[in-house]
Amino acid sequence: MKKFDLTNQYCLITGAAGLLGNEHALALLNIGANLILTDLNYAKLKKNSQNIIKKNANKNKIILLKMDVSDENSIENVVQKINKKNIFVSVLINNAALNPKVEKNTEKFTRLEHFNTKDFLKECKIGLLGALLCSIKFGTIMAKKNRGVILNISSDLSVISPDQRLYTKKGIKANNQPVKPVSYSIIKSGLVGLTRYVSTYWADKNVRCNCLSPGGVENNQNIIFKKRLSKLIPAGRMAKKDEYHGAIQFLCSDSSSYLNGQNIVMDGGRSVW
Repeated sequence: MKKFDLTNQYCLITGAAGLLGNEHALALLNIGANLILTDLNYAKLKKNSQNIIKKNANKNKIILLKMDVSDENSIENVVQKINKKNIFVSVLINNAALNPKVEKNTEKFTRLEHFNTKDFLKECKIGLLGALLCSIKFGTIMAKKNRGVILNISSDLSVISPDQRLYTKKGIKANNQPVKPVSYSIIKSGLVGLTRYVSTYWADKNVRCNCLSPGGVENNQNIIFKKRLSKLIPAGRMAKKDEYHGAIQFLCSDSSSYLNGQNIVMDGGRSVW
């Protein structure tokens, strides 16, 4: 169990104000880590941190910083703030992302025939470019220190295509039916490619890089959607929000010291069927 221990180590999470970002934080606190939680939405980040502290976390173990992962200057400002505190980030979790919602007026938003390049570029800047920029900034420092872990958070849609039947609505023509947009698949697949590249680039500097691809997390979705998705999963249900804690602890600690460049798909078996 000593290999899971991250006591006195600092872990930085991007997009920490989101559902899974909050859970990643709890997972790492449970194995002793100090946290640097970052998000563009600082108000929500602060609110989430207060909830974490209520769960018996020491507030002195958490640092909150506003950061826009799509802005290189914003990332550099965070790097400088951390350096002034003489803190070394030994674990980086690239979690920030935009999850495009399936809208009712889909012909304007999500369907491939009406591909919106502005939305695509916005999502890519956060979900893919942001992960690249953070990996460069913090990975370079890790390489100089000769140790570090980078974990990219992708999705089961990095290895399978969205099943658009999940989003079908009655009374809507086939060519106007809602779909999961192509941007999500491209970005999540791209994170796997980034993982493989970084894992070999700094391998001689003891910097490991892996990817976790979670399945869908239950979070008050429409009951029809949940039933449809559950039928596609051998486990027969969506994930509970805390079911990725063990994977995060494993992937961010020395317990996975021989794991590098891999995409760990944790989806209840959906991608196997």
